[in-house]
Amino acid sequence: METETKIESNKLSVPMAIIVAGILIAGAIYFSSVTPKNISTNNTGTGVITLAPVGKEDRTLGNPDAKVTLVIYEDFQCPFCGAIAGFNPSLIQMLKQRDPNWAPFLPEVMNYVKNGDVLFVYRDWAFLGPESTKAAEAARCAGDQGKFWEYHDYLYSHQNGENEGNFSDTKLKSFAKNLGLEVAIFSQCLDESKYAQAVANSKDEGLKAGVTGTPKGFILKDGEIVSTIDGAEPLSSVKQKIDTALE
Repeated sequence: METETKIESNKLSVPMAIIVAGILIAGAIYFSSVTPKNISTNNTGTGVITLAPVGKEDRTLGNPDAKVTLVIYEDFQCPFCGAIAGFNPSLIQMLKQRDPNWAPFLPEVMNYVKNGDVLFVYRDWAFLGPESTKAAEAARCAGDQGKFWEYHDYLYSHQNGENEGNFSDTKLKSFAKNLGLEVAIFSQCLDESKYAQAVANSKDEGLKAGVTGTPKGFILKDGEIVSTIDGAEPLSSVKQKIDTALE
């Protein structure tokens, strides 16, 4: 996990990766109303935390009435976030060297999403610098044209260090062009910082939930946090937590 208090510079060269199977499922559903209340728990040993309710402003995949919800906070420059999604092959190789059984868990999570068992919720926790913030804003701008998830995958498959220009405004606009977006509309959204406040709000909400680094996940059942995902946990660990929640 990359933490706010200890950030190591990563200069991993990442070739174009195949989009994570299942991320772009045709049944992606966006909320049209907000009904849940804030979710609190004190089972972390650090006191009561508050997780913002899932609502229409969230980027979601799956059935909103799924038995289990996975809320995950990520940073587009975080190499571990790329690895759990199946991107960043250099880091995946390193993690496998440490644990031969390690495997990215998000592709498997998408199978639960396809089956209607899990609702997946992506949230920004942009903390690794200005390019993290602009990348988060850019993905939301792509969402205005219905391509948040395509842009999400494109960012993770093009990680290459932190704040070295790879996610500069110019590059972010070129990504939009490569994905077939209306570049003029996208550029205006990015230049006007349309989603700067939304990205900042997501960071603040994460802090209230006790997020200190990425990736950080919360597994919910019946509106209550039943487990967490702390860093680049292996597939076996995350699968066990989700299966337990589904029981």
